[in-house]
Amino acid sequence: MVRVLFVCLGNICRSPLAQGVFEDVLRREELEDEVFVDSAGTGSWHVGSPPDDRAQRSASARGLDLSAQRARRISADDCEEFDYVLTMDEQNYRTVASLCRGSAVVRPFLDFAPHSPEHEVPDPYGGGPDGFGHVLDLVEEASEGLLDDIRERHLKERG
Repeated sequence: MVRVLFVCLGNICRSPLAQGVFEDVLRREELEDEVFVDSAGTGSWHVGSPPDDRAQRSASARGLDLSAQRARRISADDCEEFDYVLTMDEQNYRTVASLCRGSAVVRPFLDFAPHSPEHEVPDPYGGGPDGFGHVLDLVEEASEGLLDDIRERHLKERG
């Protein structure tokens, strides 16, 4: 099984949205039994909390349910257990790369959206609902590229 971890700062906005979108992509492609998806934060402020209400509302408007997710902090064990550790911005990339020290493939998530003019998924926490919609647009695009990469590297026989 391929294992994917999405990482942002508090694990209540961007990474839960990315997890929800990518799980939906996997269901659509009937690959949910081939790929495990989780999310985490580099900070511990929200551990145990559900995703931000605005994230949940924005996701729900696109048919996604994030209500079962709970925030957690990334651990050194995650570096060993996940095939992909994907960060939302440069700050979290540096933190995670330092934690993992080469034991996991740590990459910015938007590397999988090569046609996007943006290189970071902006943190919508301090803004209004439009920011959450923008995050969803970005993670939807990157999710398609990630799926292509997983198929090429891990699921060639599935096409």
